[in-house]
Parts: sequence; structure tokens; C-alpha cells
Amino acid sequence: MAKENYAEHVKHAEHEQSNSVASAATDVDSRRQFLKFGAATGAAAASNLLFANAAVAQPPAGGGPRPNRGGGNAGANRARAALQIRERAADQHYEETLALGQQPSNGDENRYEGESFYASYSKALPSNDFGEVDPSAFESLRVAMRSGSKEDLDSIPLDSTAGRNLTNPQGAFKFEMAGLDNHATRILPPWQFRSAELAGQLGEVYWQALARDVPFINYENNRMIAAAARDLNGFSATPGARSNGPTTAANIFRGETPGDLIGPYISQFLWRDFSFGSQYIEQRFEVPLPFDFMIDEGNWLNIQRGGSPAETAFFESDLRYIFNNRSLGEYVHRDISFQAYLNAALILLGEGNDVLDPGNPYLSSPNQDGFATFGAPFILDMVTKAANLALTGAWFQKWRVHRFLRPEAMGGRIHFQLTGLRSYEIHDDILNSSAVARVYGANGTYLLPQAFIEGSPTHPSFPAGHACMAGACVTILKACFNEDYVLPETVQADATGSSLLPYTDTALTVGNELTKLANNIALGRDAAGVHYRQDGIEGLRAGEQQAISLLQDQSRTLNEDDFDGFSLKSFDGSQINIRNGEVALN
Repeated sequence: MAKENYAEHVKHAEHEQSNSVASAATDVDSRRQFLKFGAATGAAAASNLLFANAAVAQPPAGGGPRPNRGGGNAGANRARAALQIRERAADQHYEETLALGQQPSNGDENRYEGESFYASYSKALPSNDFGEVDPSAFESLRVAMRSGSKEDLDSIPLDSTAGRNLTNPQGAFKFEMAGLDNHATRILPPWQFRSAELAGQLGEVYWQALARDVPFINYENNRMIAAAARDLNGFSATPGARSNGPTTAANIFRGETPGDLIGPYISQFLWRDFSFGSQYIEQRFEVPLPFDFMIDEGNWLNIQRGGSPAETAFFESDLRYIFNNRSLGEYVHRDISFQAYLNAALILLGEGNDVLDPGNPYLSSPNQDGFATFGAPFILDMVTKAANLALTGAWFQKWRVHRFLRPEAMGGRIHFQLTGLRSYEIHDDILNSSAVARVYGANGTYLLPQAFIEGSPTHPSFPAGHACMAGACVTILKACFNEDYVLPETVQADATGSSLLPYTDTALTVGNELTKLANNIALGRDAAGVHYRQDGIEGLRAGEQQAISLLQDQSRTLNEDDFDGFSLKSFDGSQINIRNGEVALN
């Protein structure tokens, strides 16, 4: 279901903020003061150094007039203009951040504090035989996430059997020099552990595991997919956008924008061949054989404690195109952070000038082409730059606010409750789901089957880092390319992934296929069993916020007077324009 009822959800969550979140908010205020102080003192120091104590005008509110970029004393004027641009951008982000409220959590960390924090992420920390964390170890994590001190971070204990470290919790404290500070994104909190909404999303993840080997091209007539749709429609809170209607073979497991429902399940940008410089790239990948992992208590508990995997994955002998959720899951298992979006940019750049955004000023220039601005180097740099900016924003949300448990841990809670060994506050919808019963029939446990031998990464679930990067990078691509451009010679993978077939049913546009690409990556992690839908949807929104702030900064730096701003359609369908640091709805 869509999150139309999130207002009530957020209102409730705001009354149940955990101590750690309150402390994080206090730390955010301190960060804001630091940023303001740093901007002021940095400007003063630069002024003294460059201009021999010459006065520098304070930046006006908003975008302000464009600084003088040349003139009589070119060196000093240029330096002053550069300083003013940086000051204005920093001041705008500072004021916008001050206006934000505290990032709400769902209150679960406080709610289950006396019950071993069973609704919170604790992978690799010391735990009992049911995967429940040692409360003192979890408290050490909370303390470290409040302070950020090396002493506290080094004091977080790992399980005695752990072979894996926690993944970069200190990254949550990093500052940014471009765009929003990573503590300044605001997203809806995750659903509570006991909610019908989380039950519905977990039901979807169980069905994605059961249907991993069903080819996308066969969804319409597949019995497993039909059973999944029936079961998910019976949940009190069916996952997916309400605007998409009931779950069917046509919309199951897809993203929540209109473009996600048009054409094949997989974006053209994950199938089409392209040139990487002088190298020709065919998008075929290694695909695992159809085996799932962590389906017995011993392997599951070993992985929860951070142990090295005792199971082994095997692969098909030939490379395949992405054709089912197992192949998609493996793609998002081993991809480089900005790989899919860099590839998409190269595919689009290969289409020539017609695919560039109509607002690109060099489309109408009588004697110039874009290069360092508005050309290939500019676009590729912006895509890669946005990726890590979004990742640091994800790390703030993951480690300092939500610390939400992974689906594999939730599967353990379901297993031990249904076997009568433990009792948790789990919604009946997931306990009674036919997906959970099918998993038990196949494996003899209720544990969620994982696509990766190591299960999830060793960092919290919400929001998904992949989704944050997808949201940011795709937002950059939509700002640089013509979203209405119709892609030629569209394709889809056959039922084995061995070849690509022509797809001619409907026209596929750049905008829709880019949005689909973002959701393929974000929700492909769900198909592997390591995320919930909410992690992807809210992650896309967080990444989009940071990409927009990056575009704001870039729009201040450009010399092209005939540029009317970056224009794009946001994930919620709004048409926005970004010019001279200001964002406007069209």
C-alpha cells in the first residue's frame, strides 16, 4: 500500500523518539552551529588572505544576483566571486537545514528496550541462540552513535565468533562540502515492527524469495506469481502504491511510479549494450545456480553473529542477461556503487544530441559544444559525485536514527515464534501468510531464504544505501537528458537470459526507464532478501533530496546566461526547475 496514512504514523512516532534519536538531533543542532561558524570564519580567513582585509559583502537571501566573474582586477574579482558563490550556497543550505524538524523514528528502539531490542538491527553483535542481542552490547552501539568518539566506537563489542566487522558506522558523522549536509535529509520513518504495513512488506519479500527463479517474461501466466498476488491482496496492508490498484502479475514487485508499470520489468539501461571508451560492453553477467541460503537455524545464527559463511554459491557456466529476480539480485550484490547510472549515461550519450535535455544551452549555440559544462565529462562527473553524497546521507539515517532490523532477522523472529520457542509482537498477517507456509514446506523452517551466502551487509536496513544512490544518480540523469525522448530498438530478455528479444508493445521513454532503473536497483535488493520495500522507496526520496541540492550548487557556478535551469520530474511526479540555487515547481 502507499503511505497515504503516514501522517498519523509520523505523528505517533514523534511521541516515541528514542534517547539515541534525541541525542542525534542535539548533535545535528551542534553540526548546524559548526557549519554556520565554519562558513563565517572560513569566509573571514579567505577575505584576509586574498583581499588584504578588504570587506566582502554578505550574501543576500536566496539566489541573489550573479557575482561579477571578471573585471579590472581579474584575480581579485574572480576570487571574490568564487567566495560569494560558496557563501551563498552554504548559507542557503544552512537556512534550509535550520527549518527542518527532527528526523522521526518509529519508536521501536524504546518500545522493546526491555526485550533485548528485538526490533532493532544487531548483526555481528553478541547474541543468544535466538539471535537476540546482548542488551549491554546494543547500548554500547547507541552510546557510540550519540558521541561519534573513537573510544566509544572502538568499544562496540562484536560476537566472539564474528568474522565480519560493522560497516562504517563512523561514516554517519562525515560532513559534506557540496550539497546538503548528510544529516539534512528528511524521510518518513520505517513502519513499526508490529504494524500491518511491515507485515505486508515482509510478505512481499517472502514471495520474492519463492519466485526468484521465475523469468520476468513469464509472470503473466505463472502459477507462483498468481499465488503471490492472491496472498498479498489478502494482507491488511498490501505492499505497493494504492494508485497501482490490487496486486496483479502486471504490477507485482514493481516500483511505485507510473513509469514503472510501462513495458518490461527491467529497465532498458540494464539490458542495452554500450561503449565504455574503446571497449564494447555487453550487459551479460554471472548468474547463481538456483540455491538459497540461511534456511537452517545453524547457518542463520552463524550469520546473525557475524560469522563467515559456511555455505557456497555456484554459478551458471555462461553469462546471462538479467531475466529473473535471482539474476537481478546478483547484479545488485556485486555492482559498483554508481555502475548502473554511469552505464545509463554512456548509453544515452551514444544517442547523440537529440537525447540531451532541451534546456542544454549548447543545443542552440552557433559555434560551441558543451564539454566541461553540459557535456559528457560534466554529466559523468555529476553522476558519480551524487552517489557518495547520497550514501553518506543513508549512513546518517541508518546508524544514527533508525537502526532497523534486516528482513533475515525478522524471518528469525517469525521462525522462533511459529515454532513456539519465542513470542514477539508480530502482526498476524505475516504469521498466516501462505508464503511463510510454503517456505516451511520446502525447507522445514520459517526462515527467510537468502540469495547471498552472507545474507545482508553488516549495517542497518533502513533506508537502503543502494536506493539512496539510485535516487540521487537518476535525478542527475533526468536533469541532463530529455525525459520525453523515446528510446529506439527496445528489447527484453528471453526466459533463460541467453538472448534479447525485440520489444515493440509500447513506447519507452528516457524518463520512465530511468525511474524504472532506480526502482530495479532499489527493489532488486528486496528480491535478494536483504531489504524491505520501504527501504527502497524512502531511500529514493532521500537520494533525490541530495541530488537536488547538488544541482542547486552547480546551477550557481555556470557562466551560460542562456541556461534556464535544470528541469526534471521528481519521483512523486512534480515538475521542478533549479536555477541559480533556487528550486521552483513548474
